[in-house]
Amino acid sequence: MLELRPICENCGKLLPNNSTDAMICTFECTFCRDCVTNILQDVCPNCGGGFEKRPHRPKDKLQKYPAKEEQLFKPVDLTVFDPLLSKNKSVDPSLR
Repeated sequence: MLELRPICENCGKLLPNNSTDAMICTFECTFCRDCVTNILQDVCPNCGGGFEKRPHRPKDKLQKYPAKEEQLFKPVDLTVFDPLLSKNKSVDPSLR
């Protein structure tokens, strides 16, 4: 089940269940739209994959399946990320 992580891993922006800014990769790495667009350039710094808009969990299911409370805050080290970014930013995520 999707974890619905509560913050952007890079900048710490709050990303509640109903956020339209939450973006995830296939491993549920979670970043805000601003970081994905302007810093990561649609390349996940953890796996190299692309991002998609995170779906919202229906309100009536949040009681039984709440969003994750643990915050994963791991700002991207741009020096370490640069080789992965350079390799993948020009490749469509479906072809990586």
